[in-house]
Amino acid sequence: MNRCRVLVVDDHKHAQEAVCEILSLDPLFEVIGVVSGGAEAIAFTEQWMPDLILMDIRMNGMDGLETTGRIKIAYPYVKIVMITVSDDIAYLLEALKQGAQGYLLKNLAPSTWIEYLRAIVSEEAPLSRELAFQILKEFSAPAAETEAEALTAREREILRQVASGLTNREAAENLGISEHTVKNHLKNILQKLQLQNRVQLTRYAMERGWVGKGGFGDSERK
Repeated sequence: MNRCRVLVVDDHKHAQEAVCEILSLDPLFEVIGVVSGGAEAIAFTEQWMPDLILMDIRMNGMDGLETTGRIKIAYPYVKIVMITVSDDIAYLLEALKQGAQGYLLKNLAPSTWIEYLRAIVSEEAPLSRELAFQILKEFSAPAAETEAEALTAREREILRQVASGLTNREAAENLGISEHTVKNHLKNILQKLQLQNRVQLTRYAMERGWVGKGGFGDSERK
């Protein structure tokens, strides 16, 4: 795996130093910049295009949530992980809405940071178990139905296929469409459901009964 080029965004010098120290524990991560505010982060990203941004939520001026939203609109493939001292579910949900890939608490052990960030970079990471549990509590059954309604009939078919363990190619063959089409549908599904990868998608679908007994009905197929 190539080194991951990281931008650290925090308006407290001690926090900047602490984050950089944690990242120095793993040779995968290369800190290419440290800035103190949202405007600086946007300008740095435009010039240097980091692979990963560690973004403090609470900053003077433009906060981390607004900065994240602006960067993700302009550079959607840059991964952003929010860092904060607060485990307030409202912050987490807003961070996900703005396009962040993850959320780390500053009081977590350095080894947890490294493990989590490695998984984020390799696109294999769910949220931490504690935060994931809070998210599941936030999304009640009616909310899950609303999310299901946001998917098209074809997207529901793709979800069923993928969550059942099929590869993109197998799903494409079953549905009589191209593998590329499946990939694009899958990206849209993940975005609509605010999930990061097919592992999360499978768990999400199973927890809500969207696959197997009680899942989407045959009448919804096209």
